[in-house]
Amino acid sequence: MQRFFRFILYRLMGWKTEVSVALPRKYIIALAPHTSNWDFLMGQLYSRAEGFRCEFLMKKEWFVWPLGPIFRSMGGIPVQRSKHTSMTDQLAAIARQRDTFGLCITPEGTRKPTTEWKHGFYYIALKAELPILLFGLDYGQKRIVCTKAIIPDGNVEAQMSEIKQYFKPFQGKYPENFAI
Repeated sequence: MQRFFRFILYRLMGWKTEVSVALPRKYIIALAPHTSNWDFLMGQLYSRAEGFRCEFLMKKEWFVWPLGPIFRSMGGIPVQRSKHTSMTDQLAAIARQRDTFGLCITPEGTRKPTTEWKHGFYYIALKAELPILLFGLDYGQKRIVCTKAIIPDGNVEAQMSEIKQYFKPFQGKYPENFAI
């Protein structure tokens, strides 16, 4: 199956990768820009083409029949955004307990332009002592790029600024929906 997904992503669709950061046993992927539902498809194609499985957060409204069982089997974790839960604590605890852990999160938290990015991915990584791998989707040049990892040190504002600056050159599917 991996060869099939590589064929689709790289040959048929013409995408390239520039990934110089190796996947450790445990990690958080911060994926941006997130301007379209196509970003989910690209992430799924990429992970399958490269032979790894990564869980992802998605609002609970998507987890209805028949999509719910499909998304769960793909690694989906439903999030109830209207309630304030200790999801960062729960995910950090799960990450610490497991031998391997991979979670992909879109820091923007929406496909609309927003400069107020979510910090949950950062806190999960900080609490579980995981690196944050920065993956950029560049639709303009058809590239998937990861050339930087961040080790959270608790200086949230400075590191979030660094993360946002990393994603600045990437063009989302709908560039008008991406804001730093």
